[in-house]
Amino acid sequence: MKILFAGTPEFAAGFLESLVESEHKVVAVITQPDRPGKRGKRLRASPVKQLAERAKLTVIQPTKLALTDIQHLECDLMLVVAFGQILKPDVLAHPRHGCINIHASILPRWRGAAPIQRAILAGDKESGVTLIQMDAGLDTGDMLTKSVVPISTLDTTADLLNKFTNIGQPLLLETLEFIDRGTTKKDPQDNDAATYAHKIQKPEAMIDWQQDAQQVDRIVRAFNPDPIAFTFLDTTRVKIHSGRMVKSDVCKPGAILELSSKGLMVGCSNQAYLIEKIQLPIGKGAVLSGADMLNGWTDTFKIGSTFGEKLG
Repeated sequence: MKILFAGTPEFAAGFLESLVESEHKVVAVITQPDRPGKRGKRLRASPVKQLAERAKLTVIQPTKLALTDIQHLECDLMLVVAFGQILKPDVLAHPRHGCINIHASILPRWRGAAPIQRAILAGDKESGVTLIQMDAGLDTGDMLTKSVVPISTLDTTADLLNKFTNIGQPLLLETLEFIDRGTTKKDPQDNDAATYAHKIQKPEAMIDWQQDAQQVDRIVRAFNPDPIAFTFLDTTRVKIHSGRMVKSDVCKPGAILELSSKGLMVGCSNQAYLIEKIQLPIGKGAVLSGADMLNGWTDTFKIGSTFGEKLG
């Protein structure tokens, strides 16, 4: 089939790569305009654009995708993966078989922008990938295929993205085969069972040590790799990359209870949380392990000092 691909982040690039390597023809790639990188003002191409250019594919980067951007392209199907724009009805209707979306949840749970993070924050036991026939609503279209993945108590958003890519790529090729043969079965979503995954706001990544250790752990896992959970030590904003719940007889929310080669033990409303990797905004901002903290940072992470909201 002749496929028009729309996507932006690394997750989407994995699916584009599977299409490039398949028997299908990618007629063009649509992605978001280049954005300034995290460091400096230099514009940076999306992972999808970078892959498309390596594969010598036509790249379209509209500020807002309109029919005029693609009406000259003959295509059987548009595949949309984390593109970042809402498509208008005339765009949805342009391909012969319409538009298919790969969504990172088991719909109708967690429609919207941040399904993986919301699933981890809510303590969901499973998630997965759903392919839907897109309509004018937000992730409301009929379901075509799906694959379920268990969520472990160690999984971060980065981990689940990798798992979803691994199961989603063969699922996509299987679904395309169904569409090409005309054997696709469409399963309407139960709107009454729908939940909405609101876009992540950076303040959500700030840890409230008055919460229990389980919720602190979910915050750290949900916001890895981006924007990374954070807290304050006096006026210093520190990022917490990883850790785990540990038992403690002392419940002092935010207090540093112990520093060892395993990490930094911090009190929560119940038990404690062991910070295994932490990052300070000092120098090159290296991520420190427990052994690193013992080797030169004991004055910074003093027993009894307290993490919390910014002071001053």
